[in-house]
Amino acid sequence: MNLYFRMIWLLISSLFKPDLPTKNPSNAINLRVLPNDIDINLHMNNGRYLTICDLTRVDMFIRSGLAKTMLKEKWIPIISEHTMVYKRPLKLFQKVRVEMDITDWDERIFNMDHRFIVDGRIVAQGTSKGLILAKSGVIDPSDVIKKVEQRLQNK
Repeated sequence: MNLYFRMIWLLISSLFKPDLPTKNPSNAINLRVLPNDIDINLHMNNGRYLTICDLTRVDMFIRSGLAKTMLKEKWIPIISEHTMVYKRPLKLFQKVRVEMDITDWDERIFNMDHRFIVDGRIVAQGTSKGLILAKSGVIDPSDVIKKVEQRLQNK
């Protein structure tokens, strides 16, 4: 249930954050580990890390202008691969900063890095591969960036 509240909070707060560049954007969100995030071992569940990475992507979509372009073009974002390396557990109510970068892309896939940071130390990090899908198929990331930039110029 807390993800609904986090998503609503993220959607609202992202509107008040600075815009991000369309090429190689980098962003971060600050969170606290909540009771619904923990598992039987009383630390954040490994699957929750991946869900939190989704939130960083939504923040990036909104702040870079990609969200509006995807809605207009009826595109959908897809994560095709995600890996995570866990170094230290996140405990209940612990503060964490989650950073994300789009590092590069090829003709189909955007490559992203994710870092969970506590007190300046990386406690988990991962990578993901994402694509933008239209009814016609996968959209080349270079074309996605061009379309977002065109829409931003025509504002």
